[in-house]
Amino acid sequence: MQTLETSRLLGITDRGVLKEGYKADINVIDFENLTLHEPEVLHDLPAGGRRLVQRASGYEYTIVSGQIAFKDGESTGALNGRLIRNQVS
Repeated sequence: MQTLETSRLLGITDRGVLKEGYKADINVIDFENLTLHEPEVLHDLPAGGRRLVQRASGYEYTIVSGQIAFKDGESTGALNGRLIRNQVS
């Protein structure tokens, strides 16, 4: 229950377990086909900034708040999550 303990430590009370009424992000993974690809540098940030990306295959679904956000590594266009920022930042 690592995610439950981390959620509680951060004061987030509606996450950390798969339970009705709680928020959850779930990955459905095909472990037999899970593969990390070579890292690549993308220049897609403002002012020509760059970032290092390492893609993976074998993720069948990513479910965010009960809706499929990614299927077979491709976005479904669903934007049903939100960014949680640290209170200090």
